[in-house]
Amino acid sequence: MPAQTSTRLFLVRHGATQLSAEDRFAGATDVELSEEGIFQAERLAERLADEAIKAVYCSPMKRAVHTASILASPHGLTPIQREGLREIHHGHWEGMTRAEVENRFAEEYTAWEEDPYTFAPKGGENGVSVIARALPVIREIVVQHRSENVLVVSHKATLRLLISSVLGFDGRGYRDRLDQSPACLNVLDFKDVVHARLMLFNDVSHYLDHPARSGGRLSKWWDEPAV
Repeated sequence: MPAQTSTRLFLVRHGATQLSAEDRFAGATDVELSEEGIFQAERLAERLADEAIKAVYCSPMKRAVHTASILASPHGLTPIQREGLREIHHGHWEGMTRAEVENRFAEEYTAWEEDPYTFAPKGGENGVSVIARALPVIREIVVQHRSENVLVVSHKATLRLLISSVLGFDGRGYRDRLDQSPACLNVLDFKDVVHARLMLFNDVSHYLDHPARSGGRLSKWWDEPAV
């Protein structure tokens, strides 16, 4: 077998939480994994147990740290926390459902639906801000682990923004066109810090027989009737 010449990142969203099951804005809310989320992470750990993973990085949020610890255990590794991998902060929307936000902050929500990449609710972050803190972490990992396999545990919006940026997609559509299920697996191979190729996206076959059907998931775009 030829020597590995690219750096492979296993990008993982944390497992399910009670708030993710309720479809609430909970980016900055530091919640624990639910029993379902632990189950999902354990199935993924089994799937990745035979991979030669050399390091595990994660967001410092509880749900990401717990997921990363479960995934790191078969490899005898301790997760390395990086602040830049945190989830997007939804400001004063935190903990609310979409209906509650639309009712209380209709003007803000409309602006955010139109452009979440540059607009943020009061006290929150926009997509550009997330990329500014998260992308340098990915660059650091690729530089430090050339030709190695590394596991990175982060969050739904942060991963969608990172994947959009690394692959050169228009980040303005990250919420409408990309999804990240709980404990999903993405695989990206990096030839260097600039050139990357997507090998696997939003895969949950370790705990589901079939991919989930697309739904709104806090976005009105998918809920709108087809023209």
